[in-house]
Amino acid sequence: MDQNFQPLGFGPADILLPRAGTDMTKWAVVACDQFTSQPEYWQAVEDTVGDAPSALRLILPEARLGDVDVADHIAAINAAMERYLAGGMFQTLEDALLYVERTQSDGKVRRGLVGMVDLEQYDFTPGSGALVRATEGTVLDRIPPRTRVRRDAPIELPHVMLLIDDPEGTVIEPLAAERDSMETVYDFALQQGGGHLRGWQVPRTAYPRLSGALAALADPALPEEKYGLPGAAPMLFAVGDGNHSLAAAKACWEDRKRTLSPEQRRTDPARYALAEVVNSHDDALTFAPIHRCLFGVDPGAVLSALLAYYPGAYLGAGEGHTIRYAWAGGSGAVTVPAPSSQLAVGTLQAFLDDYFKHHSGRLDYIHGHETAETLGHQEGAIAFLLPAMGKEQLFKTVMADGVLPRKTFSMGHARDKRYYVEARRIR
Repeated sequence: MDQNFQPLGFGPADILLPRAGTDMTKWAVVACDQFTSQPEYWQAVEDTVGDAPSALRLILPEARLGDVDVADHIAAINAAMERYLAGGMFQTLEDALLYVERTQSDGKVRRGLVGMVDLEQYDFTPGSGALVRATEGTVLDRIPPRTRVRRDAPIELPHVMLLIDDPEGTVIEPLAAERDSMETVYDFALQQGGGHLRGWQVPRTAYPRLSGALAALADPALPEEKYGLPGAAPMLFAVGDGNHSLAAAKACWEDRKRTLSPEQRRTDPARYALAEVVNSHDDALTFAPIHRCLFGVDPGAVLSALLAYYPGAYLGAGEGHTIRYAWAGGSGAVTVPAPSSQLAVGTLQAFLDDYFKHHSGRLDYIHGHETAETLGHQEGAIAFLLPAMGKEQLFKTVMADGVLPRKTFSMGHARDKRYYVEARRIR
């Protein structure tokens, strides 16, 4: 990795792109962890791709993880990778960064920077002081299926999105003004209503500015100056999407580096993983709350238990964490003063985890305020309606609490998740 970028944990990569003349709409495929309960979506992708070269042949959709022949799927993926490499399917952009613009399904344009992340600088352990950290708890049993795909793979196509806290727009936004002077590397419509994607190769003359702007965001003084957290280690990147893919890459690297000399460890391609960096303050990036609905419960008893769990909590809105609710008996709010968690969702989830240790019922995580409220009005149900997390809260919360509570927020519609386009050799 470029020496100016090495301390930052992210920098240029030798990026593989399909050769000229490839049908990029058929090539690009949405992240594997989307539409897991909608096999018709993946069948539509199959129908669109047909026999054309496609990233579909290089990834394992989670919708197929339960197939009895999943081992055959993985073997076919690795064979396709080797076949594409041997057949000259890829062109290589050496030591490259790509500036990308994604026109989402809502018409908004999201900007990003594609390069590679140093797995030595990433840690998903809650409370880690690494420069690259997970935002939510990592579910360890979701890692092995991904490591099985990566372990023998000659190339990678992760869907990792890293977020930076850059309200002044110092890193990515200046590239938008320079794009007309850059070389366009792709420009095409994404299949299945995914919008449109354009990419440009960033000139190397821009590298010093980019590394300098990233270094400023990693200033050790910022945790106290910006977030009021004295003594906290700086966090440059928060993993917004694809954390389990990155965790699988980390696991594979930890296994591999045991076989390498110290010198080999510094340059081995498996030490890195492709990722797209996005400014958390990008207007196109939305943080939508995920609400909680309880079914098969006595709503009044649940509210009483919540008030008892937090001494000093009271019905009504006030200072502290205010959590609104809806049930067949009406709607209202509970306020927990002087909460220990940074976010209301953390306050609520701690109670719910304890509640279901001692009571029956079912908890579900619901997207959409109206949907959650409607479900809450059913008999034997109650919905807790959570506020959206402010973008300015993300980094502070992860640094203060270790990780966000599970299912804290959703980042955009499923069709707007990252598509697989770029690849990189990992051995």
